[in-house]
Parts: sequence; C-alpha cells; structure tokens
Amino acid sequence: MTYKPKSEFLHEMQTRGFLQDCTDLEGLDTRLLEGSVTAYIGFDATAESLHVGSLIQIMMLRWLQKTGHRPITLMGGGTTKIGDPSGKDEARQLITQQMIDTNIAGIRKVFDKYLDYTPETGAMMINNADWLDHLNYIEFLRDYGRHFTINRMLGFESVKMRLDREQPLTFLEFNYMLLQAYDFMKLNETNGCALQMGGSDQWGNIVNGIDLTRRISQKQVFGLTTPLLTKADGSKMGKSANGAIWLNEDKLSAYEFWQFWRNTLDADVGKFLKLFTELPVAECERLGALEGQDINEAKVILANEVTALCHGAQAATAAEQTAKQVFEQGGVGDDLPSLSLSSEDVADGISFTQLLVRSGLVASGKEAKRIIAGGGARLNDQPITSAGHMMSTDDFSQPVKISSSKKRHALITLD
Repeated sequence: MTYKPKSEFLHEMQTRGFLQDCTDLEGLDTRLLEGSVTAYIGFDATAESLHVGSLIQIMMLRWLQKTGHRPITLMGGGTTKIGDPSGKDEARQLITQQMIDTNIAGIRKVFDKYLDYTPETGAMMINNADWLDHLNYIEFLRDYGRHFTINRMLGFESVKMRLDREQPLTFLEFNYMLLQAYDFMKLNETNGCALQMGGSDQWGNIVNGIDLTRRISQKQVFGLTTPLLTKADGSKMGKSANGAIWLNEDKLSAYEFWQFWRNTLDADVGKFLKLFTELPVAECERLGALEGQDINEAKVILANEVTALCHGAQAATAAEQTAKQVFEQGGVGDDLPSLSLSSEDVADGISFTQLLVRSGLVASGKEAKRIIAGGGARLNDQPITSAGHMMSTDDFSQPVKISSSKKRHALITLD
C-alpha cells in the first residue's frame, strides 16, 4: 500500500500499523479531509468482557474520535444469536437473551474507558437487535436476499475454510453475512455511517455491506481492515498460558493485566507501543529498538501506558509498585491476586498443592504436582519440593506469597 494518507486518522492508522486493506483508500482519505465521518465496528456479545484480542479494534475507534470523527460501537445483540462463522472451526454455542444482555452490560464498561459517549461527541453504542429482532423473514429475503449469490458467498475465506476442512456450516451461520451487510446499510441510512472497520477476517462481510448499501441506497461507503495480530513467537494475541487476557477487572486483575504487557517479547515491544498506546510513533520506535536491560524498561512503559488506558493511571502505578516489591525487593506486594481462607479451611491443615489450585495459579492438582516436581513452586520465595507439604493456621499469621513460576504469584491471607 504505497499511498500516503493526508487525513490525520488514516495517517495514524498507517504509521502505527493498523492498516491492512481498504476498499478505496484515496476516496476515504478525501472524505475524511472534507469533515467528520461516522464509522463503526461490530462486537458480538459472547462474553461479559472483551479480551486484548479486541483491543486493536477498540484503539481504532479511540483514534477515530481523537481525530475529530464519530465512532459507533455496534453491539451484536441480534447477530450474537446466530454466531459469526468468520475464523471459526465450528459453530458457536447459542446463548440466551439474558446472557446476551448481561454480556453487553459488561462490555459497555470496557468502552466507557476508551470512548467519550457524551451527547456533545455524537459517539454512540447501538444494539443491532433494535432492528434485526423485528425483521420479517419473507420480506427480508425478497428485498435483500436477492442481492446475494451463493456462488459469491461460497468464495469467502470464512466459508471456504470450514468447507475445505469438511466441517459443517449451518444455514443459521450462513445467514450471518447477510445480517452484517444489512447492519451497515441500516447504520448508513439512520446515522450516516460511511465506514465499517474490523479485523482482516471480516473483509468479506464488510464488502457485502458496501455492495448492499450501493445497490439499495446508491451511497458510497468504505471498508477498512486491520492485519491479523500475532506475537513474535507466532502465538495468538489475546491468549496466555493461563487463559484469555480480559479487559474487565472483575475477570482479570489490573496487576495480572499489567504483567501480561510487562512480559511482552522483546521483538513485539515497538509494535505494541504503536498499536496499544498513544505515545508518539517516533518514541515507540525508539523504545522498541532498545536492547538488554533497557528493553525491560521499555516494557514497563508499555505496561503502564496500556494499563492506564484500560484501568486508570492509579491502577497502573499500583501494579508497577507491586511488581517491584515482588521481583526486585523480594516483598509480597499488596496488589497481587489474592485468596482469603477461613479458619475452617485450615483447621485440619491445607496442602500447598490445594493452595496453588484454589488461588487460580494452576488449573488442577495434577498441574500443581508437575510444577512442584519441576522446581517451579515457591512459598514466600522459598522452594517447595513436596506435593504433600502441609500448612497450618500458624503459617498464616502473616500474608503468604505463593508462586507457580517466576512470573505467577498470589497472596494468601487468613480471614
């Protein structure tokens, strides 16, 4: 992509690494230069929080607003009932309306940190159930279904992947791309939305929406996608060895969130600084080029900046101080993930293996025993070599720090 955008938004997108494909980059650039543009990204409500795999999309909406344009966060209250087949090997489990409503409420907490939804900004969070729940199926097929051909839909990567692997693609899922296309047309019609953004796996769905809007409304709209984001070691962004890196603190503590970014691979520091912070690009590149001990300082800056955006500056500072206590000063750290035990829990003694499991540092007793046998378990920074090591009430006269590795710790207290 050799074209150099002149608009502030697209310039940030290109120089920071957000830009993968655009249906008409020069045309969109011209539109952005002419005045405020309304753009949206859709998020299905499949969990009570988004994880860091969605953070690149959230930051796009934030940059859109920071550069003078209007973001729409489209919650898939309707489409969640079907499930997007894009990038999936099998159909999603269908969830209830109550679960969808709960999930949307949880996801709203994430966006309230990144976007300003006050009336003056014009930013909106909209639920596509407002129109999808009331569609008349026969009328929908007659008015819109005739603009989609099976031939073309079979050519989209999300469909081909499932069919090539001989995995079932239900008719329910097959309808998803029609509904997403309708979403774009509807948002253009009611809110003047001229741009849909999303991950590269959404390209086919976005193009469908552009085509439908052109056919039905005779309006020119645009699509923009981000690259598939992976870490330098090839692993998927958003996951860790211990599960998803959630953006809501009730799903993952601010300290653990901070630690995730502090443990970034050296080769990813510069890239992640550009994508997930608002530091100037030149500074991101300077920090990303550091080596040795200096790159570790850059990782602390990355962790602080990302955590401050997601959880607030105070949480970022507390997480850094806790990390210093734990790793540099050999202390306990007040902000560690914690487990409070009752007197009844330890009345007859409790094994160190049980503490590892109950604190969430390991998933099972089997994993705990493997870590202990491998020498990775610590009690107040002292090695534990026996899976049968027992602890009594007296051992909890002070808060106890347990560790399952050099980077995984929890604080155990007696209530």
